[in-house]
Amino acid sequence: MISTKLTELLGIDHPVISAPMGSVSGGRLATAVTRAGGLGLVGVSYGDAAFIDEHVAQAAQGGGVWGVGCVMFTFDERPGLWDKVLGYAPPVIALSFGDADQVRRYVASAADSGAHVVVQVHDPEQAAVAVQAGASVLVAQGAEAGGHHKTQATLPLIPAVLDLTQGAVPVVAAGGFADGRGLAAALALGADGVMMGTRFAVTEESMGTPGFKSSLISGATADLVDTRAFDVVRGIPWDEVYRARSVSNAFTRAWTGRDAELAARRGEIEPEWAAAVARDDTSQRALFAGEVLDLVQDVRPAASVVRDTVTEAEAILRGLTARLTP
Repeated sequence: MISTKLTELLGIDHPVISAPMGSVSGGRLATAVTRAGGLGLVGVSYGDAAFIDEHVAQAAQGGGVWGVGCVMFTFDERPGLWDKVLGYAPPVIALSFGDADQVRRYVASAADSGAHVVVQVHDPEQAAVAVQAGASVLVAQGAEAGGHHKTQATLPLIPAVLDLTQGAVPVVAAGGFADGRGLAAALALGADGVMMGTRFAVTEESMGTPGFKSSLISGATADLVDTRAFDVVRGIPWDEVYRARSVSNAFTRAWTGRDAELAARRGEIEPEWAAAVARDDTSQRALFAGEVLDLVQDVRPAASVVRDTVTEAEAILRGLTARLTP
């Protein structure tokens, strides 16, 4: 058993969190990770009422220590949905992608609900804002992450955030983690756990479609591309400091770097693109994945991912200790 400030604060067995990945991280996945001793998060991302009522309710029914991941800037655009999330009384609320004002407002509201408040940050400046706002836990996400990310790599980011926080809150490493080697490395850096996305996206309980999962298994890290094309075609107003990492396909090859043209032609292109997504056309749909893609070779139960990650990390840490000489 690996005990850290994260496991002690949340009352969980293992310092492993499943990332709240939009339409991939539903109630079934969150429940499976929580039951395995980690922290399972439902990814409500862009604030869909029906999704919240189905998947957050499912996680709540599963019990234990579970949580909900919310993209702050999108909840500002959808009045009422934040209160809907709070109505399910999640023990943990994970916040991401907001400006300083949004961080302060959502952290205060989540804390008032009695939840532990996790805030994802991408640089030390964001970390300082989150700590000052009262975050319970920081997730320091490096640029190796799948989906949306900034530019600072995980290896230098984690110690920089740790130096800033000075032990005030647990710090979780994200971006570049898929197994026990990554967990052991994060712990060696001083982090209190890891958040993994791509590995949990390709599990039996993930909501990822068959095409999505098979594309990630057959894909390689060399196939990944940073793009804004999927944000533009969906009309989601992401800050341009963020890019989204996806497996390259026909859509990214056609539209990456042509944001203005895609935006101008969105009314023409989006309906056809949405229809392709609905039929799981992997040449068109987003295939968000991180730079750990080479390490993801199969579809496994989420519980085995948690168990094997921790078991492997324990063995590595014991082996490192054995190398020390008096």
